[in-house]
Amino acid sequence: MPTVAADQQSASRGAIPAARRRSRLIGERLSFQIGLILPSVLVLLLFQVVPIFIGTDASFRRWSLYDPDKTWVGLEHYRYVLSDTNFLFTVLPNTFLLIVASVGLSLALGMAVALLLHRGIAAQRLVQTVVLLPLMIGPVIASTMMRWTFNDQFGVVNAFLGWLGLGQPAWLADRWYAFGVIVFTDVWIWTPWFALLLLAGLKSLPKEPFEAAALDAAGRWRIFTHITVPMLRPVIGVCVVIRAIDCFRTFDQVWLLTGGGPARSTEVFSIYVFMEAFQNLNFARGSAAAVIGTLIIMVAGLALYALINRFMDVSR
Repeated sequence: MPTVAADQQSASRGAIPAARRRSRLIGERLSFQIGLILPSVLVLLLFQVVPIFIGTDASFRRWSLYDPDKTWVGLEHYRYVLSDTNFLFTVLPNTFLLIVASVGLSLALGMAVALLLHRGIAAQRLVQTVVLLPLMIGPVIASTMMRWTFNDQFGVVNAFLGWLGLGQPAWLADRWYAFGVIVFTDVWIWTPWFALLLLAGLKSLPKEPFEAAALDAAGRWRIFTHITVPMLRPVIGVCVVIRAIDCFRTFDQVWLLTGGGPARSTEVFSIYVFMEAFQNLNFARGSAAAVIGTLIIMVAGLALYALINRFMDVSR
């Protein structure tokens, strides 16, 4: 009996250091993980969270960049933005029209390119490289290139139309022509992004449903509409939501192509905020517009995801 008691005491003494070692290892692992993410958290706080709070606070004050007295004015700037006819009847319609046109066309063309590359063609590596070229060009460079391409005096497009004996419109001097150039540029830049993600989705699909459809002598269109698209619904849904949210804040293309003109007729949300804050030097009003836009895109993003989730079964 004494021997058993001694063994139990020695086992309990050995268990205590083992528990301490485990707790020390857990603490060291936790400290290491915190050390890894701490720089990113600090950068996020300093350059994302803090500016958001500063901008939100500025939207409730009289904060002109040339005379920032910072007097509290409450919802005055919000009332101004929400009663601005240019914001309500030009900026928001232009922004949502750009989202619908750009995302819809980019999705359709990206799907076509992805199907073509997935099926396999001659010199596929070369074709893939050419298709992905717009992703390698910055939006600023692409927009500048398109501005010269559609120049009414020196542009390649008007030179080609003149060679055909057709009219040579002033592309960037008419509202709808200019808006069409903006949509064309945005689609040209983002179609490869859709193609890349959809191609990855196509390569991950199982082969059995397609083999069964081939045995049933199903046509290509029927296979596409009844097998390919339903199985790609989660990928399509995620692509559409991400791109729609990103398109809401499009700035580079519009600013370099038209600057919101002619006569502010192609102005979108990001241009409106920039003009209020840095052209009119009213930082408070620009901040109020930015907060309103944030709320709008949050509601629109949630509604879009719910709509896609409802009709495309993304979450199932």
